[in-house]
Amino acid sequence: MTRRRSSPWIHRWSRLLIGGIATLGATLTAYLTVVKLTGAQVGCIAGEASAAGIGSCDDVLSSPYAQVFGLPLSLFGALAYVSMAVFALGPLAVNRDRQKELRNRLEEWSWLLLLVGATSMAVFSGYLMYLLAFELQTVCVYCITSATFAVTFLALTILGRHWEDIGQVLFTGVVVALVTLVGTLGVYAGVNNPAGVATGGVIPQPQGAANPRVGGWEITTESGPAEIALAAHLTEAGAKKYGAFWCPHCYDQKQLFGKEAFSEVNYIECEAGGKDAQPELCTEAGVTSYPTWEIDGELYPGTQLLTELAELTDYQVIPTLSTAYASVIGAGSPGHSRSH
Repeated sequence: MTRRRSSPWIHRWSRLLIGGIATLGATLTAYLTVVKLTGAQVGCIAGEASAAGIGSCDDVLSSPYAQVFGLPLSLFGALAYVSMAVFALGPLAVNRDRQKELRNRLEEWSWLLLLVGATSMAVFSGYLMYLLAFELQTVCVYCITSATFAVTFLALTILGRHWEDIGQVLFTGVVVALVTLVGTLGVYAGVNNPAGVATGGVIPQPQGAANPRVGGWEITTESGPAEIALAAHLTEAGAKKYGAFWCPHCYDQKQLFGKEAFSEVNYIECEAGGKDAQPELCTEAGVTSYPTWEIDGELYPGTQLLTELAELTDYQVIPTLSTAYASVIGAGSPGHSRSH
């Protein structure tokens, strides 16, 4: 009698391992989603990095990269983890003895879905690791853990079963990776190139993570008498600027005024974790994107030229902007949607 050859241990346990890791990932990202939506501070063990001025998990969660289509990125992560758990564990719920054909079909299709999901998550996590290292220049234990989970998914998916056509696996992986990369770059295009810049100059862009304790990135442009006078007039006219410390478009608006002038502007911080935050005022005003100006009861979303702000408030002296950057940003550049 011929003894049946036993399958490798990883083939027997791969689905359970993927399902278990996916459950942990879903729990982690659900926690981060709740933190983001409630404006609470995330528990982070990267305190040494933060103390050294490198940044922290809160800096990452407060950055514009932490939201997609106005929703927390962690919410989409939670959905991805739940999907991976369903793909991995779903077929195991079907009794092999009673419904063998159905079980086999589910296993076949779910392995393909696991390959697609694992590849997408690995590529997307790789891009996030690039942002973490070179754009945000900070440390986030949760992000690194999630990236590790994604790579583990891919390894378990490839090694966790016998693939009859390895060429199909490679082809599928390459196609999914390219689609994911293009989609990711498209989603973050507005963040990576935030200013609606016309010809003639460039507004200095923020470097590193926005620090909520000081109101975001440091304003590096200088104000002239015209900008300071306009800022004082806007405040006297009751104009209000709503924004978030992590918003690049809000930073563009600050750079247009310059450091001295913007200190005269009636600015309202909408992000709960920001300096002197008043999110309830933003909600009451009906603010849905950043930055938004409120002038005479009307809302004007997007970065505004100083000349337009002067006209909207009947300022008779149209300012001659002293900063070389002020004339090159497009009026009403699209703002960032609120995440809550």
